[in-house]
Amino acid sequence: MSDLSRIVKAYDVRGTVPDQWDERVAEALGAAFGQVLAAAGEPGDAVVIAHDMRASGPGLAEAFAAGVRAEGRSVIELGLASTDMLYYASGTLGLPGAMFTASHNPAQYNGIKMCRAGARPIGQDSGLAEIRDRAQALLDSGAARPAGAPTRPTQRRDLRPEYAAHLRKLVDLSGIRPLKVVVDAGNGMGGWTVPSVLGDAVLPALPLEIVPLYFELDGTFPNHEANPLDPANLVDLQRAVREHGADLGLAFDGDADRCFVVDERGEPVSPSAITALVAVRELAKHPGSTVIHNPITSRAVPEIIREHGGEPVVTRVGHSFIKAEMARTNAVFGGEHSAHYYFREFWFADTGMLAAMHALAALGGQALPLSELAREYERYVASGEINSTVADQAASIAQVRAAYPQAAVDELDGLTLSFPDGAWFNLRASNTEPLLRLNVEAPTEERMISLRDEVLDRVRR
Repeated sequence: MSDLSRIVKAYDVRGTVPDQWDERVAEALGAAFGQVLAAAGEPGDAVVIAHDMRASGPGLAEAFAAGVRAEGRSVIELGLASTDMLYYASGTLGLPGAMFTASHNPAQYNGIKMCRAGARPIGQDSGLAEIRDRAQALLDSGAARPAGAPTRPTQRRDLRPEYAAHLRKLVDLSGIRPLKVVVDAGNGMGGWTVPSVLGDAVLPALPLEIVPLYFELDGTFPNHEANPLDPANLVDLQRAVREHGADLGLAFDGDADRCFVVDERGEPVSPSAITALVAVRELAKHPGSTVIHNPITSRAVPEIIREHGGEPVVTRVGHSFIKAEMARTNAVFGGEHSAHYYFREFWFADTGMLAAMHALAALGGQALPLSELAREYERYVASGEINSTVADQAASIAQVRAAYPQAAVDELDGLTLSFPDGAWFNLRASNTEPLLRLNVEAPTEERMISLRDEVLDRVRR
């Protein structure tokens, strides 16, 4: 018997296939999704479903679709897609959606990111817990879906051309200076969408010379994990940027909803710097707007937002929190330390491709190399996220807090302690593993290293 509490996480479904979940579980989740949509009076009579390049994706997606159809809704099947393409479909068609992906996780994993019409997020507090409970009840009864349920039709659509055209309308790259760009798709969905959006596969060519790395769709990830936040997965991109004399490099995660940037030297540009850069561009178009960030982004982010007339608002880590706060405040943009970027013009949803296009437009619209352009947005020294395995997350956090009685305390998301000299750190528990995640920032490298090592010593003791 499947225990869905093992795979239904805070923001999505995620687990190994077939030992933690399989097509029978997917069908139950699809039926439960349909039931929750009906109970909420969700508009439309269809659900949009897509999957990434993982081998288990088509079977799981089809089983989920069977559960949805049994609850009286038809299905629009996109087939292969990036997560932000699924959000585009949900937004432009005004329909709920389900994306089958495990993002950057290893090959044996798969998952589901679900949304309501208009790409509105579904998390534990906004329907996911109810979907889990209804699906569990179906599985416990021995039926993946209600007996004798009717079925509805499936329509297949390819929205890549419309998706590419929409993004090109949001960021015009036709007038930038010529740029050479190395793109590492990590054998993920970036290899499917980059040729359509940045290349000439469906639209006129842009002044971009694309050097492709690992564009072949392969859910076994034969070259490296599709997780650009791990420095080990950037090595090939960094080498290729230097070898080709490229202006920048872009790395996408498995479902291409995140994008990481390296400069012409092959050096990483922090997601906080990209957040600030895009915020400045969006505030130029929409003066005085709100911009969302999480507590782990650099302190430079809210500083730069204010300097350009915007209103920074901080909220918890995680797409459901970011999207909800963006909708509440009508924010023009939101950025996270994990390289998730959210846009009001994209239904408040995250899209790595649109963030990449903003970076290209900013670089191509002036003469400086990216390393010099990014320097305007990188004011402090950051550690990056460091994970530590601990037996008792709460006890470890309490011990660290007690060691710094002089620090200012913020507990919006984990523990953030700030010091008079401008240094700060955030320590928060993982939602899915026995880990504590540490991020440290300081005005100087020496101060950052000292504080980082001091906190890690306390955590790991």
